[in-house]
Amino acid sequence: MSRVATPRSTMRLDGHVHVWAPPSMADKYPHAGQLMGAPGAEPPIGATVEQLVEQMDAAGVQGALIVQPGCHKYDHSYVSHALERYPGRLVGCLLADPSPGAGGVQAISELAKAGYRAVRFNPYLWPDGEKMTNSEGRAMYKLAGELGLPVGHMPFKGLLNHIQEIETLLQDYPQTKCIIDHYGFCNAKMGEDFERLLSLATFPQVYVKIAAHFRVSNEEFPYVDLRTEIRRIVDAFGAHRVMYGTDYPWVMDECGYINAWSVLEEGDKLTGNSLLTDEEKQSLYSGTLTALLPGAWQ
Repeated sequence: MSRVATPRSTMRLDGHVHVWAPPSMADKYPHAGQLMGAPGAEPPIGATVEQLVEQMDAAGVQGALIVQPGCHKYDHSYVSHALERYPGRLVGCLLADPSPGAGGVQAISELAKAGYRAVRFNPYLWPDGEKMTNSEGRAMYKLAGELGLPVGHMPFKGLLNHIQEIETLLQDYPQTKCIIDHYGFCNAKMGEDFERLLSLATFPQVYVKIAAHFRVSNEEFPYVDLRTEIRRIVDAFGAHRVMYGTDYPWVMDECGYINAWSVLEEGDKLTGNSLLTDEEKQSLYSGTLTALLPGAWQ
C-alpha cells in the first residue's frame, strides 16, 4: 500500500472511526451488541485497530477519534486496548448506557478517568418510549459537560426524529459541548431536516461532523452534490466548529479510506472552484478537533 506524505502544516485527524475485535478474539472481546444496519451481532467486515492504522498511515493521517462501536456495546475493553497500543495517536469516544439502573453516569466517570475524551448518545439504545431527555439522559449529559467531554449525537434514522430532544439538552445544559454526527444524516437534497441542522448554529456549543459522505450523498465519489451542503454548514457554524471524518471501516466498501481524504480536492478539480479556503480546510482536518479536545493528540 502506497503512503501519502502529509506535512505537519496539513495535519489530518480523522474525527470519526470505529474498530472492533476480530471473531478470533471474541472470547476476550465479545460482540455484545449489534451494529446499525448489520444482520447480526458479528460485524460483517473486519475493523481491527491494526487495519485502521495501516489505512491511516497510507493516507497520511496522524490521529483519529475512535467511537465505541455498537457490536461491543458497553464493553469498552477492545477500544481501550486500541488506545493503549497507540497512545497519543488514537483517542476514545465512549458509548453512553441509558439503561435504567445500569450505572451509565458512573461508567462515564470511570471511562473519563481512563482517558476517554467524548461521549456518544445513540438514541436507539434508550428503552422504548423513552427519550434522551429522560432522567438518565439528563444526568449523563450534564456530567459530560462537567467533565469536559463533548456529546456526539447519532440521528441515524433522521434528525427531525430527535431535534427537539437535542435542542432541549442544549438549552438546559449549555456547558456541554455537542457534536452532530455525519451532516446530521441530512441528505444532499437539503430538506427541512437540513434547515433545522443549520438552526443549531445559534447554540455556540454545537459542532458538526462532515463525515460519512456516502451516507448522505446521492452520487458516487467525490460526492459533488454535497458541496453546497458543506459550504452552507461551514458558513453557518464557522469552520472552527466543523470537523472532518471518514466513518471507517464503512467507508472501505464505498470510496475507500484514501479517497475519503480527497473528497474536497477532487471536487475542486471537477468543478474548477475551491470550495473552502486553505485555512478552512485546516480547521476541518485537524484544527477544530485539537481545539475541542486539547492535548488529546501528541
